[in-house]
Amino acid sequence: MEGGGDGVDLLKQEGRVGESTAASLDGMEAILNYEFRDKRLLEEAFTDASYSPENCSSFERLEYVGDSVLNFLITREQYFSNPNLSPGSLTRLRAANVDTEKLARVAITHGFHRYLRHNKADLDQKIEEFSKNIEEYPLHSNGMIKAPKILADIVESCIGAVFTDSNSIDTVWTIFKGLMEPLITLKTMKRHPMTELTEMCQKRNLKWEFVDLWEERKEIHVLIDKQLVGKGSYGKKLIAQNRAAKDALDNFHTILGQFNEPCQPM
Repeated sequence: MEGGGDGVDLLKQEGRVGESTAASLDGMEAILNYEFRDKRLLEEAFTDASYSPENCSSFERLEYVGDSVLNFLITREQYFSNPNLSPGSLTRLRAANVDTEKLARVAITHGFHRYLRHNKADLDQKIEEFSKNIEEYPLHSNGMIKAPKILADIVESCIGAVFTDSNSIDTVWTIFKGLMEPLITLKTMKRHPMTELTEMCQKRNLKWEFVDLWEERKEIHVLIDKQLVGKGSYGKKLIAQNRAAKDALDNFHTILGQFNEPCQPM
């Protein structure tokens, strides 16, 4: 393992995930292949404010540090890996690799969630649902599912903990580059369905709109030139909109065949 040194071994203590017993935090050192000099940093990185606010520091400060460190590391990686990309393309690539779903997937893939200490009643269920839902989308759902933000938070807080403990950007990247794989590239990055639908309709001079049926039946419909082209439903309204847009894209050529070709400029 990297790192090393003595410290107060707080990680042997057991925490709680909801009402259950969390895995001993020292298992995270094996996942990271890094031994902390200050064991309290790792404990803090996996402690939500709901766990024991009067006795423990939560991960929020480390998350703040980790967010900045990760953005720098991804920026550096993309810049040198893609010497001909424009700043706009680099920005989109960075955003895709540090968004909530991407980082939440890292947490699930490598078992970070097993070490999270919290007292939020419904969080375990949300994490379990997300873990099942991502099986349908191997790399990224592109707005089709809702990722629990706390999963992304603990990845960033863990990055912050390693950086604070090691005082080394390169050590952080040595550890987390492998955990972040596969990084999203221009070839694997998909366009957001809302953006794609907007551009497709604009090129063909078509008018499209959402019909909000959320209060009635938790559905969003997409009309293009007054025709029903897509439907979407989900537990969150924004995700339902994304799903409706994706459904409209899937149905576009079948329902609106006469508008397949974009309008030519005069």
